[in-house]
Amino acid sequence: MTGLRFGPLSPETVHLCIDMQRMFGEASPWASPWVGRVLPVITEIAARSPERTVFTRFIPPRHAEDMPGSWRRYYERWSEMTRDRLDPGLVELFPALARMAPPATVIDKATYSAFGARELDRWLADHNVDALIVTGAETDVCILATVLGAIDRGYRVVIVTDAICSSSDPGHDALRGLYESRFSEQVETVDAQTVIAAWAG
Repeated sequence: MTGLRFGPLSPETVHLCIDMQRMFGEASPWASPWVGRVLPVITEIAARSPERTVFTRFIPPRHAEDMPGSWRRYYERWSEMTRDRLDPGLVELFPALARMAPPATVIDKATYSAFGARELDRWLADHNVDALIVTGAETDVCILATVLGAIDRGYRVVIVTDAICSSSDPGHDALRGLYESRFSEQVETVDAQTVIAAWAG
């Protein structure tokens, strides 16, 4: 990790923050112990240019049977996380981030990838985006799915290493290595201060 290998970030760069919601930071089955550490870093990046920030929210179904195929089995396993049982406030962004929206944009999704929400493709196209600064949770689930979608669409992807987290330390570490090796021509991994110094906003 030696800085931005592919040059400066363009004015068309956007900060895409994945699923920084209260249900990943509270005493829930999906809690990620590292959320508290990365939240201030993500807040600093988002505050750099909130109008060029997109927050996604992972929204569970009301009932497991509302989902198709293996998603139904998933929510039968995590039935306490369906919206008929979950405190509705837990799907909200952490307050420090929610205060920025608007001007930041919030896009809801029902699957791991942010590109599962068609609204994201439209928003990025409407704003002529060419690069994504990626932060949020989780390194090895929703961030992974989103990064692969961004790669397929040809976006420059910059992952902020001290602004991502997971409930699984082995999963986080393994995906850090994957991003830095297997996707080395399509993904850059840098720390937050490198991004903050380079982002035109």
